[in-house]
Amino acid sequence: MNKILFVIPLALITSAASAQQKQGHDACARDVSRYCRANMQDGDQVVLGCLKQNRAKISKPCQQMLASHGQ
Repeated sequence: MNKILFVIPLALITSAASAQQKQGHDACARDVSRYCRANMQDGDQVVLGCLKQNRAKISKPCQQMLASHGQ
C-alpha cells in the first residue's frame, strides 16, 4: 500500500513536468524553426542560446516561456 501512495504522486509530478516542457516547446517551435534552424541538431543549450540572441525578434509566448524559466 505504501508503494502505491509513493508511485501515484511521482507519476503526477512526472506528467506535469512533461506537460510543461511540451507547452514550452509549443510556444517556441515556430521561433526555433524561423531563427535557429541551423542550430536545431546542436542540442538544447545551443538552441536556447540562439533564442536568447534573437529575443527581440521571437514571439511574445516564447519570450514569456523563457522568462518563466529564468532565461
